[in-house]
Amino acid sequence: MTRNRLGDETSPYLLQHADNPVHWWAWGEAALAEAKQHDKPILLSVGYAACHWCHVMAHESFEDAETAALMNQLFVNIKVDREERPDIDSIYMSSLHLLGEHGGWPLTMFLTPAGEPFWGGTYFPPTPRYGRPSFRQVLETIARIWADERDKATGNVAALREGLAKLSVATPGGAIAIATIDQAAEQLTRSFDPVHGGIGGAPKFPQCGIFELVWRAALRHAGSSRADTFARAVTTTLTRICQGGIYDHLGGGFARYATDEAWLVPHFEKMLYDNAELIELLTLVWQRTREPLLEQRVHETVAWALREMLGEGGAFASSFDADSEGEEGKFYVWTEREIDALLGPGPDAALFKAAYDVRPGGNWEGHTILNRTGAPELRDAADEAVLARCRAVLFETRAKRVPPGRDDKILVDWNGLMIAALANAGACFERPEWIAAAARAFDFITTAMTSGGRLQHSYRLGRAQHAATLDDYANLARAALALHEATDQIGYLAHATGVFDVLDKHYWDAAGGGYFFSADDTTGLITRTKTASDNPVPAGNGTLVAVLVKLHLLTGAARHRARADAIVAAFSGELGRNFFPLSTLLNSAEFLGRPVQAVIVGGSTEPATRALQRAVLLSGVPTRVLSVVEDGAALPPDHPAHGKTRVDGRSAAYVCIGPTCSLPLTDPGALTARLRQPG
Repeated sequence: MTRNRLGDETSPYLLQHADNPVHWWAWGEAALAEAKQHDKPILLSVGYAACHWCHVMAHESFEDAETAALMNQLFVNIKVDREERPDIDSIYMSSLHLLGEHGGWPLTMFLTPAGEPFWGGTYFPPTPRYGRPSFRQVLETIARIWADERDKATGNVAALREGLAKLSVATPGGAIAIATIDQAAEQLTRSFDPVHGGIGGAPKFPQCGIFELVWRAALRHAGSSRADTFARAVTTTLTRICQGGIYDHLGGGFARYATDEAWLVPHFEKMLYDNAELIELLTLVWQRTREPLLEQRVHETVAWALREMLGEGGAFASSFDADSEGEEGKFYVWTEREIDALLGPGPDAALFKAAYDVRPGGNWEGHTILNRTGAPELRDAADEAVLARCRAVLFETRAKRVPPGRDDKILVDWNGLMIAALANAGACFERPEWIAAAARAFDFITTAMTSGGRLQHSYRLGRAQHAATLDDYANLARAALALHEATDQIGYLAHATGVFDVLDKHYWDAAGGGYFFSADDTTGLITRTKTASDNPVPAGNGTLVAVLVKLHLLTGAARHRARADAIVAAFSGELGRNFFPLSTLLNSAEFLGRPVQAVIVGGSTEPATRALQRAVLLSGVPTRVLSVVEDGAALPPDHPAHGKTRVDGRSAAYVCIGPTCSLPLTDPGALTARLRQPG
């Protein structure tokens, strides 16, 4: 019996389509068997809950009875949530790129009954426009080719099969030198917008891996003109993002990206991963600049996450939609009349309107997107207090509006990013409640989302499902190490170490090196992808290099260092082709090449130890590793600080680079200065 089967799913995105007249299937063996039985091509539609154009295509085509009837007649229709099944999305998005098309969502791919792609696109309108054929025209053309000219389809299948196979084979190389990383940073810096920050022109994304790469270059060359150029590119960018319309000035949190070059007009959805990465980066840069704006945005964004993104068991939901009441951005924008009615006449309202770009005609489609890009510098304390009171009034009123939809599924990889961000920021800003929130989310994932010693990628409505990806294990291992540093609990270190029992067995490519994105026992995939290229989130292979380096330094296990070297070697040849998406790998390679170990010998609860520990946490050195031991003899025998002691009974710190350690340091200021010496 043909019917729409999505009502049996838990994904909010799939459930949004459960009432479509389309006979949707979820991805799985049953759907593929249906296609094979009837020799029908598969129409694969991939999207996500916060995707504006996914909603547009759904309203125009999937809710239309005549279009749905055509889809049901000609195809087996499969709907996939790209966040729930990133393994599937990565395969078919790569296929679209191989066809010479730009990527994006909704992803619309046409497959053989065996699941092999032969043609595709993204959004298709209901009538011909934007230089694109109508969706119905596409359906009829593809069905005709399948029926009458199948050799064309099978020819594409063979070419795409070969192309996908090549994408899973990385270009190997050797170690990545610091000079190579510097060259990448210099070339990227030349791409920055000197006025508004960010890379290039519109649209602009908060590409945190790239921003961190350039920031690290500034730290390496501290005191030089190169450092000033690197640092200015990043600080300008972060200031403009923090004061732009991409930031929610009332409720906190950052939108996915800006549609313009000045960060004014966001694509209004909010994603967990963007906010986690920005919390992390803002914290890192603040440690050196002490810029109040960055600190304020960290606190506000964490407050947003803890207020609006918490889900079951203390883990974090995935996203907020861009639309409410069928309109993009409606929840977030204002008219001058609305603001006048709330703030009334007088100097406070005038100050607010001047600061936040409130005009009679608005700054976007007749409405105002609140922003402070015109004068991004913070005002004096009195003015900022007035602005805060005004924001509170607007926030209270906005809370009564119909909010955007929230996708409350819990994803391991994105939660790993937020857990690490909260643990690191909590330790830096002395906010133990942030660390506790990170620990609760970690505990939920390692219990409710683990079965038989293996992680499940997604959780909702009491169901953990779908085999974990490489990114799940990588980000959760990194989160475990962040919690270990923030709490000094050895169990987190043990978890990070244990991750590699699974990864090495089920994900490692014994032939070519590096880890595959999916496990060797994940079913229903036509290939296994392998990459070190970042997407909106850091690539798992790049992340794991840093995780392995830290594990090597903390445990002394040489196998971790060897595995980190092997990952870099597996992918470093890619730098000659395109280094732009390899920021995480490059940042981790810097850590691999020159880690800075800060070892504090002293009682963990002693005030002197705490002061030295605080100096390390606030040093703003992204390549440092912190160890606190009662006695240096507790360190691995080959650790350069093995056997180091206190000084006259006082806690002492040792900064070790390679096999050499500094003289003992008992003054926090001296420790900070030693850590910050450029290498």
